[in-house]
Amino acid sequence: MAELLRKFMKIIRQIGIVFAVCWVSQVVEKVLPVDFPASVIGMVLLLICLLTGFLKIEHIQEKADFLMENMAFFFVPAGVSIINYFDVLESAAVQIVLICVISTVVTFAVTAWTVKLTIRLMERRKTERREKGNE
Repeated sequence: MAELLRKFMKIIRQIGIVFAVCWVSQVVEKVLPVDFPASVIGMVLLLICLLTGFLKIEHIQEKADFLMENMAFFFVPAGVSIINYFDVLESAAVQIVLICVISTVVTFAVTAWTVKLTIRLMERRKTERREKGNE
């Protein structure tokens, strides 16, 4: 029974942390003089908290995994509401398809370039460590 209660409290704490970050991001969004999505602010705040050590990955790991595993569920309402604007989308179908194709190609290219750069940096760091160890 105690183990079950401990697990329940851990889940509640993780949900509380995620909600607190979301709430702070909503407040920051209202304070900013420019429009900026609260969801992006929340991700940046969470990243800062993780990088500074204010939060540890263990503090949010299970709930973050749950949200990532069920991410598709959160897009269902947006997907269904697209049907309401089908006439608008139909008139701009060619432009939308073109934008999707171009943005996909650009995303692939940038991702490939980033991976190549990361691999080069990691290999350089490994070589420097090896050379430092041989001295």
